[in-house]
Amino acid sequence: MATDLHRCAVVADPGDLLLTRVYPAPFRPSRTPFQRDRERIVQARAFRRLAGKTQVFTSRASDHFRSRLTHTIEVAQIARAVATALGLQEDLAETLALVHDIGHPPFGHAGERALDRCLKRHGSGFDHNIHALRIVEHFELRYAAHRGLNLTLGVREGIIKHSRDYSVEKHPDLEGFLLDQRPPLEAQLIDLADEIAYLTADLDDGVESGLLEIGHICEHVGIVARCYKTVERVHAGVDEKFLFNEALQLMQNVLTDDLIENTARNTLAIGAESLTDIRKHASRLALFSPEVEAQRLQEKQYLYDTLYTCPALEHEHDKAEEVVTALFDYWINDPEELPVSHFESVENQGLARVVADYIAGMTDSFILLQYAQIKRAVRR
Repeated sequence: MATDLHRCAVVADPGDLLLTRVYPAPFRPSRTPFQRDRERIVQARAFRRLAGKTQVFTSRASDHFRSRLTHTIEVAQIARAVATALGLQEDLAETLALVHDIGHPPFGHAGERALDRCLKRHGSGFDHNIHALRIVEHFELRYAAHRGLNLTLGVREGIIKHSRDYSVEKHPDLEGFLLDQRPPLEAQLIDLADEIAYLTADLDDGVESGLLEIGHICEHVGIVARCYKTVERVHAGVDEKFLFNEALQLMQNVLTDDLIENTARNTLAIGAESLTDIRKHASRLALFSPEVEAQRLQEKQYLYDTLYTCPALEHEHDKAEEVVTALFDYWINDPEELPVSHFESVENQGLARVVADYIAGMTDSFILLQYAQIKRAVRR
């Protein structure tokens, strides 16, 4: 029952607050502001580095497993499809999907946990959304007139708020991002598009790795079992791996269609007629239906129990945490070994934050190279 929610969408007309940038930018008749933001993100060095960052499995295991970059592309496809179906601002949704993981450090969530623990020892912490904002506002160096990518407020707000809410009390530095209001629907749907993408992909990569078995998945994950039986009736006698691929595609469609229909249903239920109504509502409206949400949680728990915490990946996680922690401690104890460009920022940013920023920007292969080099230096 997808409904056109264009009246609740980000308008993107001249003069719209969400189109403002920190620095003036010339008008381009061939591209909208959000299209220009999309291109600035895709051309960013931090975006390219996503190709060398772990999603679940490292590239050392197989070239066929998802990286942060290929995962990001899958999220962008889903986000744009959902936004288009709902009559929302699809360029904004796609742009937010493309930038949503740009702040992640190497080694996936294991690397992020290690970096967060390291910073907590120094009275701080690591938040990949806030780090992503710092990347696009400060670290990217492409333009003669200013630092950063000079993105619109709409994209920068979405970077911060797409997956969680922040309070002014705890984050006064984010006050300019309308923290007392809900984000637009275009931003709200990003985290759920992310869920759809990785729930599908992680089962696929898990089977490809040999750590998961199709039969076991169907025994324990209801939504996959139902989708598998459906495609099996249509493709009787086809090899199991092809049936599983078809089942995953069907599951992705089921989740996507439910997100579209339930978001429309929730928005109509509160009588929303504008973006202001979305922003003023007490909670987010882009959600799965209760039935599908229960199925999503069952699958997510299965992945945690059987894949994310399995011994083979736990060994990878332990190694990742060892590497991140060792490098962090090395540069904390000997900051002059940092690259000059980073060392010069210590006075303003503080040593711990500068070291974390340096590590967070690394790809898996580069951080392993740095680790090998410091191990040799210590042995000397």
